[in-house]
Amino acid sequence: MEEAPQDFRHHHYSDMELFLLRYSTDYPAIARHYSVGKSVENRELYVMEISDNPGVHEQGEPEFKYVANMHGNEVVGRELLLNLIEYLCRNYGTDPEVTQLVNDTRIHIMPSMNPDGYEMAQEGDVKGYVGRNNSNNIDLNRNFPDRFGSIAEPRQPETIAVMNWIKSHPFVLSANLHGGSLVVNYPYDNNGGSNSTSPDDSVFKMVSLAYSRANPVMHKGHPCEELYPNEYFKEGITNGAQWYSVPGGMQDWNYVNTNCFEVTIELGCVKYPPAKELPVYWEQNRRSLLEFIHQVHRGVKGMVMDSKDGTGIPNATISIKEVNHTVTTSKDGEYWRLLVPKTYTLTASARGYTPVTVYATVLPEGVEKVDFRLTRVRPAVMDPLEEDFHAFIKGLSSERGLDQLVQSIATTKSSSLRYRRYKELSEFLRGLTLNFPNITHLHR
Repeated sequence: MEEAPQDFRHHHYSDMELFLLRYSTDYPAIARHYSVGKSVENRELYVMEISDNPGVHEQGEPEFKYVANMHGNEVVGRELLLNLIEYLCRNYGTDPEVTQLVNDTRIHIMPSMNPDGYEMAQEGDVKGYVGRNNSNNIDLNRNFPDRFGSIAEPRQPETIAVMNWIKSHPFVLSANLHGGSLVVNYPYDNNGGSNSTSPDDSVFKMVSLAYSRANPVMHKGHPCEELYPNEYFKEGITNGAQWYSVPGGMQDWNYVNTNCFEVTIELGCVKYPPAKELPVYWEQNRRSLLEFIHQVHRGVKGMVMDSKDGTGIPNATISIKEVNHTVTTSKDGEYWRLLVPKTYTLTASARGYTPVTVYATVLPEGVEKVDFRLTRVRPAVMDPLEEDFHAFIKGLSSERGLDQLVQSIATTKSSSLRYRRYKELSEFLRGLTLNFPNITHLHR
């Protein structure tokens, strides 16, 4: 029999900190909490990782994230994610579904992206704005780089920390939890006044419906009749821009700039409900939260490898003839591509290799595994400098590649150092970024 969460209350920053410490201490085999950075007022932006091998990316295992409390006065998501942490920890090893999800998925849970705003918010707030923004009075969900134009406000520390976090993990699917309505909102979010569909509209509808249909209220489509009598969302989902425009939003930035597909989930009509109502929110969303994580195991996944030695090729591109949106491989050559059931034409391509095209059929359940082996294109006479460069980048990928690089630089005579042409320098810097994403970032 499953163990339901017991800790139903509003957790202020110190309470949340103790909660995360408690569960990472009590369940070290599957739980690890860490910080991705600090807020304006120096509060940690905590994340709880739930995995059967915490702290380690396992080859082929997709990474998933939930982010809540981006608007500090929208608190239901914050508490639901703490409930979810408790639920996963307490039921791992006894509940088959929870055990499978944790074993097969690296789950990252950020209960609060705006801890400063939360401390200003007030219990009982229905549709107010106190605590919505961060301590610099900036709306964090209007602060990400936008695909149509620049954002006037300076990038906030919370935004920068989350962007760097996302870029350092091969996230596949994500949800950003809000409050003030009851609906799943999917890209695109800007270009207001009309439906602004993304190339993966069918995928976003699939994962959005997985959440809304599992919620006994959301899928009915009339979320807040007393507050907003004219609001209606068919089956509890909506294209973001068709609802209202959000320039600089986090979900569009995820989709346009990374391999991660993100939706925004509005969890209820009241932004900061009384604590006594939290058990009802959990019961309405428990099934949905789990179903949404399951969606990360849809479509196709696999490796893109060098046909000669079998090593993974980083930053290779996976394109789909039928869908105009690409994903790229991780530093180890892995890829994940969410797709609806159908037969697709997939092409893997990488600089210096001959592209490979295959057909793959995605079934209604599960994920199809499709690996690619690419053959390097070599000129009749290889430039010795280019050959040295490829050997150098490959060496960096080895277990002690960075240590060996530092040691060699320390012992190299200055007479053997040389200038690098622009093309070679660009490739060198890109190679460092791909192989060491946790400590390097290439700015353009």
